Amino acid sequence: MPTPPTDATAPRTPRLSRRGVLAAMAAVLPAAGLPALTSRAFAAPAAAALPGGGDLGPNVLVFDPATPDIQGRLDEIFHRQESAQFGSGRYQLLFKPGTYNGLNAQLGFYTSIAGLGLSPDDTAFNGDVTVDAGWFNGNATQNFWRSAENLALRPVNGTNRWAVAQAAPFRRMHVRGGLNLSPDGYGWASGGYIADSRIDGAVGPYSQQQWYTRDSSVGGWNNAVWNMVFSGVEGAPAQSFPDPPYTTLDTTPVSREKPFLYLDGADYRVFLPEKRTHARGTTWGNGTPRGSSLPLGQFYVAKPGVDAATLNAALAQGLHLLLTPGIYHLDRAIEVRRAHTVVLGLGYATLVPDNGVTALKVADVDGVRLAGFLIDAGPVNSATLLEVGPEGASASHADHPTTVQDVFIRIGGAGAGKATTSMVINSNHTIVDHTWVWRADHGDGVGWETNRADYGVRVNGDDVLATGLFVEHFNKYDVEWRGERGRTVFFQNEKAYDAPDQAAVQNGSTKGYAAYKIADAVTTHEGWGLGSYCFYNVDPTIRQDHGFEAPDKPGVKFHDLLVVSLGGKGQYEHVINGVGAATSGTSTVPSTVVSYP
Repeated sequence: MPTPPTDATAPRTPRLSRRGVLAAMAAVLPAAGLPALTSRAFAAPAAAALPGGGDLGPNVLVFDPATPDIQGRLDEIFHRQESAQFGSGRYQLLFKPGTYNGLNAQLGFYTSIAGLGLSPDDTAFNGDVTVDAGWFNGNATQNFWRSAENLALRPVNGTNRWAVAQAAPFRRMHVRGGLNLSPDGYGWASGGYIADSRIDGAVGPYSQQQWYTRDSSVGGWNNAVWNMVFSGVEGAPAQSFPDPPYTTLDTTPVSREKPFLYLDGADYRVFLPEKRTHARGTTWGNGTPRGSSLPLGQFYVAKPGVDAATLNAALAQGLHLLLTPGIYHLDRAIEVRRAHTVVLGLGYATLVPDNGVTALKVADVDGVRLAGFLIDAGPVNSATLLEVGPEGASASHADHPTTVQDVFIRIGGAGAGKATTSMVINSNHTIVDHTWVWRADHGDGVGWETNRADYGVRVNGDDVLATGLFVEHFNKYDVEWRGERGRTVFFQNEKAYDAPDQAAVQNGSTKGYAAYKIADAVTTHEGWGLGSYCFYNVDPTIRQDHGFEAPDKPGVKFHDLLVVSLGGKGQYEHVINGVGAATSGTSTVPSTVVSYP
């Protein structure tokens, strides 16, 4: 799309600044016998309206079936991104509707691929979208931050390989064949998330430790390792936790799929899927998907280098935000104050709060959609990184919940970062659908105090639902839930590797901070398919009293819990409260609780 004219390209005429005009007049008027003027004598001129729409920037690559050397461009991006785990490159690959033959789109770090149709079947690959782990000697446990969306694949050998770890969603995909979730050679893997997808053949997790699949259809599921969770999935295996460890819910309580970019003729629009209750199966495949859409002209198309003041001005003007790929430094919070605002990122657009500010704050309003971006903590401690609703938020949003989808948070790894509490959910009825909130255990700026982050996710709002909650390595509680009637479907956690000794994690008389803590005052809460792992490699003698802590009340219920000691580096005494057998020895065998209480 053409780039709208900007001040940088418009003709310029010499002019004094507003301050210069005032200074000149202040010098002249007293000499003429008139009273001196101050800046208050003049109203500030109205700011020029920010344009909506525009081009998507240099790191969004748009292809159609006639584009020459598509494979060469894909290979070039993959070569840059294959091992750039903490690099600055960010890329969005977009494919116009049509059929593409003989492609293998290998995805590296911070690379998102998506079709531009209303249905995945509008954009068909006779080929593959591949994630493997050759860069890491066949170990897929660090294949983070990449995504595939809204494509139909007919894999060359009948099975597509998607060997990913956290923060690598597979959304709204149609695989006309099977799906292999492990790396070549069946090495270690620790993922993952599928939603609104149809896999005609079987899914083979093989070495995958855990996985969550939501509102999809599968032709079969081959095996399980520790924790495989399904909600609203046609063809899912029957409930059988812990042997094999399948947790299966017939439907998902509430879901609303992630917004996505598509083409309406030659024009870009953003589709906003409608909310579903008791959902099962995909939202597409039976006619036009249900929802509404917005033209790109109603979005401020942000580019790296724009400041927070401009983003806030766009929001105040009534525009939504489309964050194109890149890194955005913020000297103040982005503030979403208008109901039904959309903030959508492409290509893992990354927000970095400077000087200890919060990256993004949402008012207590209806229907905000946050999707598809990464928040990277800065070196000065932020009290929070993402706030959904202000403290004390009390409005009901049952009909129009806010959704937080594929919004990922990182503290350290790309450099020293600090945050007291990473994600705070204050607004009632919020849906957190797939997040990875990660205090880094490797990379740059990593150490018990260097990337200090006490709390991962804190939920104060009532009736909050989490579907696909990944939270790892925080100095204290990874998840602390204070609101009533909360629900979580699938939770994956590792406790902080780098605790120096038992005293560093001692919580009063309790050994260790629980991975998932329900506040004592809560009377109603429910969770399905929750796992916590420990790997205290600095001091393997550290003991955790339990992975999960909750008040003993009839309305607080858990289903299918597990704790795992990885190679005997630290141990759990129990699974939840004083219930469940201790882990022991060096064998990595889960201790499980099927039902609590």
